[in-house]
Amino acid sequence: MKRRILGGTGISVSEYALGTMMFGGLGNKDHDESVRIIHRALDAGINFVDTADVYSAGESEEIVGKALKGRRDEVVLATKAGLPMDEEVNHGGGSRRWLVRQVESSLRRLGTDHIDLYQVHRPDPRTDIDETLSALTDLVRAGKVLAVGSSTFPAEQIVEAQWVAERRGHVRFRTEQPPYSILARGVEAAVLPATQKYGMGVLTWGPLSAGWLSGKYTQAADIDLASPGRAAVERHKFDPSLPENARKLQAVGELTKLAEEAGLPLPHLALGFVLAHPALTSVILGPRTMEHLDGLLAGAGTVLSEDVLDRIDEIVPPGTDLNPADNYFVPPALADKALRRR
Repeated sequence: MKRRILGGTGISVSEYALGTMMFGGLGNKDHDESVRIIHRALDAGINFVDTADVYSAGESEEIVGKALKGRRDEVVLATKAGLPMDEEVNHGGGSRRWLVRQVESSLRRLGTDHIDLYQVHRPDPRTDIDETLSALTDLVRAGKVLAVGSSTFPAEQIVEAQWVAERRGHVRFRTEQPPYSILARGVEAAVLPATQKYGMGVLTWGPLSAGWLSGKYTQAADIDLASPGRAAVERHKFDPSLPENARKLQAVGELTKLAEEAGLPLPHLALGFVLAHPALTSVILGPRTMEHLDGLLAGAGTVLSEDVLDRIDEIVPPGTDLNPADNYFVPPALADKALRRR
């Protein structure tokens, strides 16, 4: 497994990171099997594990903690906080009150005395970024957190956080974790250039675009909106009758042909594309089963030729999100009509 340096931290991490959102109630409910999957990833050379407090309401962190017993020192451990944990209004966000409390909960569930990378899961419009960075700085100084990062921040808020950190003497975000895939390339326009400007490490999620690039969907009939599952829950991202998703389905057909011509499975083409961007440090794999993990690991080291990358650009132009909903962040000014009206 190839290694890269995580931003300016000096920490060496594998170019594949293991995402654990699918371990626990949201996905694989078998803790023992989930632990075996984590061990398989570590044995394959992955040393970067990413989780979050909100994944299955903390259950994912507990599973990761079990898996890392006796192996903690060989792993760069990342987790996140900020998304709502329940209906209580103060149980989420980037306030000092929440982050100071929640880091203790994550440390307990993970069974460790420090977190290598602690990330703010989403921008919090209610909290001044100065307040968030001040709290994170204190956590770093206390030794509970070694580095901090952001996740799914728009470019302007990445820049603001960097300026505030410099001017106020806070620790700065060393990493950004955006969604990025062939079908969702919007971050290429400003987010990834901003991370390069500030020397940030980038670990991306969603390289298979919620399964669209897994090879599972080849025609509209393959998308089952009636059965329980992600497609039924997020219809706006899967319903093939919507123009945005019809475009995705057409692109998947063209990409499948391209992958066949290149002698690659479609998921390996998708992973190779993401890792080809010079801003990238690691791409997060999110398997639910051992079979899923092994299929993705088989693509390690895939390097796409310039011709293949050019063909991908023709199918999905650079900087394009075929369905804007796939960027997973809606600015408050667009989501809340009260912010647009007197």
